Amino acid sequence: MTYQDAVNYLFNAAPLFQNVGAGAYKEGLANTLALDAHFGHPHTAYRTIHVAGTNGKGSVCHTLAAILQAAGLKVGLYTSPHLVDFRERIRINGQMIPEGRVVRFVEKERDFFEPLHPSFFELATALAFTYFKEEAIDVAVVEVGLGGRLDCTNIIRPMLSVITNISFDHTQFLGHTLSEIAREKAGIIKQHVPVVVGETNGHADVREVFETAARNCDATLCFADEMGEVEQAEPDGQGGVRYQTRRHGQILGTLGGECQKANTGTILAAVDALNMAGLPLTDEQVRQGFLHVAGTGLMGRWQILAREPLTICDTGHNVAGLQYTSHQLENFARPLHIIIGMVSDKDIRTSLRLMPKHATYYFTQASVQRALPAEDFARIAREEGLQGQTYPDVPSAFRAATQQAKKDDIVFVGGSTFIVADLLKNFFA
Repeated sequence: MTYQDAVNYLFNAAPLFQNVGAGAYKEGLANTLALDAHFGHPHTAYRTIHVAGTNGKGSVCHTLAAILQAAGLKVGLYTSPHLVDFRERIRINGQMIPEGRVVRFVEKERDFFEPLHPSFFELATALAFTYFKEEAIDVAVVEVGLGGRLDCTNIIRPMLSVITNISFDHTQFLGHTLSEIAREKAGIIKQHVPVVVGETNGHADVREVFETAARNCDATLCFADEMGEVEQAEPDGQGGVRYQTRRHGQILGTLGGECQKANTGTILAAVDALNMAGLPLTDEQVRQGFLHVAGTGLMGRWQILAREPLTICDTGHNVAGLQYTSHQLENFARPLHIIIGMVSDKDIRTSLRLMPKHATYYFTQASVQRALPAEDFARIAREEGLQGQTYPDVPSAFRAATQQAKKDDIVFVGGSTFIVADLLKNFFA
C-alpha cells in the first residue's frame, strides 16, 4: 500500500467532514473510547494542552507549539483541517508524520477499526495520539475538531484548557445561541484543570456559562481580554505585527491579520497559566516562538504569497472571521481583486454583506462536496451588491485575477478554508 492509497482509504472508508459536512459527524465518544482502549490510552503518556473555540484555534495552537519548541521541548501538534497534505494535521516539532507511519497504521489496524465504522476524525485522532506516544514527546497541543463536549479529542486530561472565543459556526451541531455554543465549548473544562478564555466580547451570558463550568470543576478561570496584556499592536511593514505587552515586553509576531491581536492576548494568558501549572517559559522563549511560528507549518493565516501584486490568502470562513478580513481589506487604498467561494452550510448572505463593495470579485467554488456551486454563489453575491465574474474552480479564478491585477493592486483569496486549500495545492505544485 502506498501513502496515497492509505490516505484515500482513510478519506473513503470513513466520511471526511470537510467534504461531506453533517454526514461525517458522529455524536458521542463510543468509537473514540474503543480506539483509545485498543491503543493503550496513548494520550496519558505525555502532557497535553487542549484548545477549543470558534476562531483563532489554529493560530493559538501553532504559536503555543512554537513557544514550547523554543523552550527545548519535543512538541506534538494535532490540528485540523489540512490544506494540502493530510500529514499537516499531525506534527512533531514542525515535522509532519512520515508517510510510512500513516501506511503502517492503516495496514496494521484496519481489521480492528473497520467493524466500528469510525469517522475520519476519530481515526486521525487515534493515529495522532498513538504516534505521539511512540515518539516520546514531552507535550502535545491538541486542537478541538468541532465543539468540545463531544469532540473525540475530549478524552484527554490536559494541563491547560484554552477556549479562544465564541461566535456562530456549525450551529446545526452546537446550537443557535451563543450561550448554547459556549456550553458545548465549555465541555472541555476538566476538574482542577486551569482554563483560559480568550474573548467573551461583552456577552454576559457567555461569560456566565464559562464561570459556571469552571466553578463546577473547581478550575481556575482567566478571561484574557480582561487582562489588558497587549497594550499596543502595530503592523511591522513586513506582514507581521509588533506588540507592546504589559509583562512580556516587546514581541514581534510574524502572523498578520487584525484578529492576531486578540489571539496574542489569549496566547500570553495561556503562557502565564502554563508557568503557574509548572511548565516554566521565559520571555525570550515567548518572543522566539512568536518570531518562528512558521516553523510549525502554519499556513493560510493572512499569508502573503507574492508582493507584486500583493497576494494574500486567509482561511477566515464564518461571519466573525470575515469581519476581521473585510475591515483589513477596506484599509487598503488600492484596487482589490477578491477570489471567493464558500461552503453551503455557512451564513452566506451575512458574510457577503461584510465584504467590500468596491472590489472586483472572482466567484468560484472549492473542490469539496460541501462547496456552494459557483453560479449559485455568484447570484447571491450580486443580490448583495458585489460585482464580478464566475469561474468553475480556484485555479482559473486565480489566473484571471492575477492577469487583470496591476502590480500595485491587491489580490485576496478566501471565504473558505477549502478555497485557500485549493489555491495552495496549485500555488506550490
